[in-house]
Amino acid sequence: MPETNKMIVFPEGRLLHGGDYNPDQWLKYPEILKEDLEWMKQAQVNCVTLGVFSWVKLEPFDGEYEFSWLHEIIDRLYKNGIYTILATPTGALPMWLSSENEEVRMMDDRGTRRLPGSRHNFCPSSPKMRQKMRQIDSRLSEEFGKHPGVIAWHISNEYGGRDGDCHCPYCEAAFRTWLQNRYGSLENLNESWWTGFWSHTYTDWEQIHSPSSIGENGLHGLKLDWRRFCSDQLLDFCKEEIRSVRAHSELPVLTNLMVFFKPLDYFKWAKELDMVSLDNYPSWHSQQDDIREGQIASAVFHLTRSLKKAPFLLMESTPSLVNWKQDNMVKRPGMHGLSSLQAVAYGADSVQYFQWRKSRGGVEKYHGAVIDHRNGNQTRTFREVAHLGGRLAKISKKVIGTLQKPKAALIFDWENWWAVEDVQAVSNHIDYLDTVLRYFRPFWNRGIDVDIINMDGDLIGYSLVVAPMNYMYRGNYMEHVRDFVKKGGTYVTTYWSGEVDGSDLCFLKSHPLSDVLGIEPEEIDAPVGQWRNMVSYQGKEYQVEGLTAILHTTTAKALAVYEKDFYKGSPAVTENHFGEGDAYFIASENEDAFHEEFFDNLFGKLHLESGFGANLPAGVTVTVRKKTDEKMQPDNIQAAVWFLQNFRAEEVQVTIEKSYIDIETGEQVTGTIVLEPYMCRILEG
Repeated sequence: MPETNKMIVFPEGRLLHGGDYNPDQWLKYPEILKEDLEWMKQAQVNCVTLGVFSWVKLEPFDGEYEFSWLHEIIDRLYKNGIYTILATPTGALPMWLSSENEEVRMMDDRGTRRLPGSRHNFCPSSPKMRQKMRQIDSRLSEEFGKHPGVIAWHISNEYGGRDGDCHCPYCEAAFRTWLQNRYGSLENLNESWWTGFWSHTYTDWEQIHSPSSIGENGLHGLKLDWRRFCSDQLLDFCKEEIRSVRAHSELPVLTNLMVFFKPLDYFKWAKELDMVSLDNYPSWHSQQDDIREGQIASAVFHLTRSLKKAPFLLMESTPSLVNWKQDNMVKRPGMHGLSSLQAVAYGADSVQYFQWRKSRGGVEKYHGAVIDHRNGNQTRTFREVAHLGGRLAKISKKVIGTLQKPKAALIFDWENWWAVEDVQAVSNHIDYLDTVLRYFRPFWNRGIDVDIINMDGDLIGYSLVVAPMNYMYRGNYMEHVRDFVKKGGTYVTTYWSGEVDGSDLCFLKSHPLSDVLGIEPEEIDAPVGQWRNMVSYQGKEYQVEGLTAILHTTTAKALAVYEKDFYKGSPAVTENHFGEGDAYFIASENEDAFHEEFFDNLFGKLHLESGFGANLPAGVTVTVRKKTDEKMQPDNIQAAVWFLQNFRAEEVQVTIEKSYIDIETGEQVTGTIVLEPYMCRILEG
């Protein structure tokens, strides 16, 4: 299936505002359904997601379909100006299906079949599961695929969930077929997995099993390929769902991703979706301040936008709190507006919630919602949601059709994530995601947008590419980097990079990008306690907090050196000119202050800046959305829309050197202004 990009048609040209609606839980309470409609209009809701967990209401018994209630709900919403994103219901199986058909349920790595119940408890390889999925999906498509009130398909829900992989005989057989297609022969597989170690060479495809705590669990190649297979197999299930709804419908398809979700390679998934959507639940107020959480949420949105380099939908968020973290704090006043507009700032064309009304029972009955169990629309949460609905309506025409166009890219690669955190080496508590986020912060602190791409991404067109802990070099990545730098690009990479190829086999002889970097790493160390080192850079000393690469230079020059231990004075940061560009190697895991200093110097050298014209205080950031139609003449291009965001729980002053217009108030904004706690101002200019 080719990569597609069908876009949502926005009702009345407005950003989407709404969320998961579960009227099937309230069909016996018509007065509640009436209230829902009235209050949705008060909150300026214009879109809901229906049917996510409704399989048993849609098919109460095998082959017996009941769609009349859904017709009535969709019709009623549409007549009141509220549109529907209709879900396929495979996220939670009806008991009649999972009880009567053992094969549809998952099996763990010890061969134990799971009992009926729970979410995401289905085998993606089961013929019976696929048959029942095709039946319900195609029937829904036939019934609702051309309804004027339905604007998109929501395929299943949070694929992959939190329940692990299925290791049943169907999945194991599919895994062997996947391996045969990848390697062609056992000889190639054995070489790629280096199975001669421990004398575990395979002589028959049937000898291969999934990684297991009671079997083979030490072959890194096996474990890496199993992760690849599990992501691909679930994607194949999703693709079959997409084919089923497209049987009678041409509406855009999407599924709610969880972004930094380790089991699934979302760069592959995004190619099969018309539009990317995500669920996002930051832990606001759980730390001493909200700045760090704001940075993480921003990285989530940067990655989501980068998956297709297109606008996306915020499919799920909470207007108040969640119920599944250790401590669940409600959003403080102002945070709902800020966190929602933060998503819009980085490319979201919607703000939607899980869910509209709290469930009366079940595990999520205390999960936040727009409507609580009591007090109806007379709550602080409802008022903040309604206020945001008004703000979204005001800015819609300025925002729809705009996006970021960053000049910098950050490499984040799922296969690298799987490989580097599985390796048994000098440190067995490597956190790849945290490392990438540490390199993202300097961009956020200065309001500089950055695409987050994987190793398949095109590097040409960027002025700066940063690749932290790029342990694995797969595919043509090395050639892409070499070409990028040779043509004038600036490349930054770090310790524990260029160690293995796409099969997790160590490179021999020299570092594969030694010519570009101008170095040769010799050892990798993980000093603790009294052995912790320091690096000297630009006349200042910075603490080393983790891994250290010990290296020598060939053509590179040292910009920083280690201060202690037997490698005192050896290079800790290097710069090498290659072709028309430059490559930097950061040899150690340093404190944040080092990153701020290093990137401040680099951004200045490359003239990378936000363009907003203000020095941003700590906890304040800015981003810009501009017209995406490059064919428009410059004098017709809409002015930039800037989102100035304060993630501090206190007022802060910002001095703005340029002049802007507040889109919501019409006020001219320049000079020194005050941002209230958790405030987002939306400016044009």
